[in-house]
Amino acid sequence: MAEKRIAVLLANGFEEGEALFTIDVLRRAGFVCDGVSVDGEKGVVCGSHGIRAFADRELAGVDPAGYDMVVLPGGLPGANTLRDNETVIAWVRAFAADPVKKVAAICAAPQVLAKAGVSAGRRLTSYPGEQYRKLFADADYVDDNRQTQECVVVDGNIITSRGPGTTLPFAYRLVEELGGDADKLRSAMQYNALKEAILG
Repeated sequence: MAEKRIAVLLANGFEEGEALFTIDVLRRAGFVCDGVSVDGEKGVVCGSHGIRAFADRELAGVDPAGYDMVVLPGGLPGANTLRDNETVIAWVRAFAADPVKKVAAICAAPQVLAKAGVSAGRRLTSYPGEQYRKLFADADYVDDNRQTQECVVVDGNIITSRGPGTTLPFAYRLVEELGGDADKLRSAMQYNALKEAILG
């Protein structure tokens, strides 16, 4: 299997947990995962809770053709910055149109999919709230489903999730979508043990 490469786009005000834990899980799975700064000075990007991260690369110097997946973390104002960046929009449109590439967005970031015009007719979710739900009137929007505990929604090459508390299920699903062994990670990271302790 060819080495898979993922770009996690980081704008000032990104949700730290969603971005950094996702990068961590993808790297544990053996993939090349770059944090790519959208607007950070000299590659340093500040999260929505004041945690600073040093990005691996800067958006202006990156060729999207070198990646198999682009991941959009939530957090404010980071997700709004992604939404309003024309280069980010071009990436999302190109990845969504290519069946061998994947676009993933969590929390407030699925709004970028709406802005890019790739959400119509797709099954997806986002952070709960009318301000996001109304963006997807032309999509099959998934609210919390307590019966199936569905917090990650996959429709073809678009993967979406709800928020910080769903980061690990989101990250593990990205591993699966890229052909990695998410079950091994769930066990090694004690996720399965935690679920068993909670659910019995």
